[in-house]
Amino acid sequence: VLIAIGRDACTRNIGLQTIGVKINEKNGKVPVNDEEQTNVPYVYAIGDILEGKLELTPVAIQAGRLLAQRLYGGSSRKCDYINVPTTVFTPLEYGSCGYPEERAIDEYGKQNLEVYHTLFWPLEWTVPGRDNNTCYAKIICNKQDNNRVIGLHVLGPNAGEVTQGFAAAIKCGLTKELLDETIGIHPTCAEVFTTMDITKSSGQDITQKGC
Repeated sequence: VLIAIGRDACTRNIGLQTIGVKINEKNGKVPVNDEEQTNVPYVYAIGDILEGKLELTPVAIQAGRLLAQRLYGGSSRKCDYINVPTTVFTPLEYGSCGYPEERAIDEYGKQNLEVYHTLFWPLEWTVPGRDNNTCYAKIICNKQDNNRVIGLHVLGPNAGEVTQGFAAAIKCGLTKELLDETIGIHPTCAEVFTTMDITKSSGQDITQKGC
């Protein structure tokens, strides 16, 4: 059983109304622009209270660091809230970076995307005879941008470690061609991203017969 209840944004009693900062009355979250600026130009907000952003400590740290650099260091770099690697640490881990498929479709249009996916069987599961085809991997590629990977998802052992490594590649502009040219480490779970060749649109069977 997974319970994800989120966090309360305790913003109603700190005087924001006095200076005119708008909040979402339903959840207390603060709407900001892409530079974490509220509707009051000299007031900024970062972290878990932001409306529509990720409630993750490393994201808040990064956003705060970049905000300080923009305000006082002459920088123009903004926080990337899309290509954020994250993991759900359930017994079978789920990791992701970039767009979920549904949001990618809304953003780019289904006709401009190619989705590659596969089920797989970790080698460490073969000896104890754990079920095959329980783990899953998927990448979402933008066909209009050299098949650049805009979303990566994996359900399997050590998904957090796998996702963290691929997140750096995605930040560097990872494409499907580069993945295909990458030599996989056998037998690892992450290797599956270097061998994916079945698209979701093809409707082909993605079950695996062995490790």
